[in-house]
Amino acid sequence: MQYRRLGDSGTRVSVLGLGGWTTFGGSVKDQESVSAIVRAAFDAGVNLFDIADVYARGDAEVAMGRALAEFPRPRLLITSKVFWPMSDDVNDRGLSRKHIRESVEASLRRIGTDYLDIYFCHRFDPDCALEETVRAMDDLVRQGKVLYWGTSEWSGAQLHQAHALADRRSLQGPSVEQPQFNLLERKRFETDVRAAAKAHGMGLVTWSPLASGLLSGKYDHGLPEGTRLARIDWLRDQIATEAHRERVRRLKAVADRLGCTRAQLALAWTAAQEGVSSVLTGCTSLAQLQENLGSLKVELDSTALSRIDTIFPTG
Repeated sequence: MQYRRLGDSGTRVSVLGLGGWTTFGGSVKDQESVSAIVRAAFDAGVNLFDIADVYARGDAEVAMGRALAEFPRPRLLITSKVFWPMSDDVNDRGLSRKHIRESVEASLRRIGTDYLDIYFCHRFDPDCALEETVRAMDDLVRQGKVLYWGTSEWSGAQLHQAHALADRRSLQGPSVEQPQFNLLERKRFETDVRAAAKAHGMGLVTWSPLASGLLSGKYDHGLPEGTRLARIDWLRDQIATEAHRERVRRLKAVADRLGCTRAQLALAWTAAQEGVSSVLTGCTSLAQLQENLGSLKVELDSTALSRIDTIFPTG
């Protein structure tokens, strides 16, 4: 396993992290299976474990927390997130001081830990003053309930605004951004988010490196029953277009030449991009985890990188 600094911080994160979106508490409900995957990831050197309160409405936090309880807490980097509604209550959503405070307490209870290494604002909240959000997150850092706070899917302009406000008020600004980034989703990261994060010394922990599995080739000729895109309509409509699948089919020749799978190639490419601290992967089985870990051995050469850019241009 390789480890990289989380931006300008002194903390180092594994280049591959394990995430729980749509898997733990969702497609993988059996605790024994969750624990087996988490244990294998830890044994392979993964130290970043990413969840959110909204994943399976809290069940992902519970499942991940139970699995992580067998390991020494100092060796783990546990993250969670706040923003999306957790009930029908009018205040049980967003980035208000009230929701942030109550959400972090609920997440800590579900996970079974005293603190989070990173707490993400899961989206930007246009209905809440940015200063209220930054002050609330700064409070959590000062209280020791959160070591670093971060953002997810914020624009470069929003990152600049948050840091400018934090600097003016002598508050802790966000230390890490979690953007979507993969071969099919490049433009926003490469032309906006990366430069803003670099300007403020922020780490970048990216999600969806396989575009919900599309880049693995499993959807080349349809939608296998039980897969993520077969289950989630909005995600399928957004990702599984014929144009995208045709590009993925063309990627196979590049992977074959390097002696790896397309999933391994897509992961290796994402991890190799400038500024990336860690790449979050989601796994539903030990076999899938082992394949993903195999990406660490993929050596990208100039021919492969050039061919990939031709198939998947930034725009």
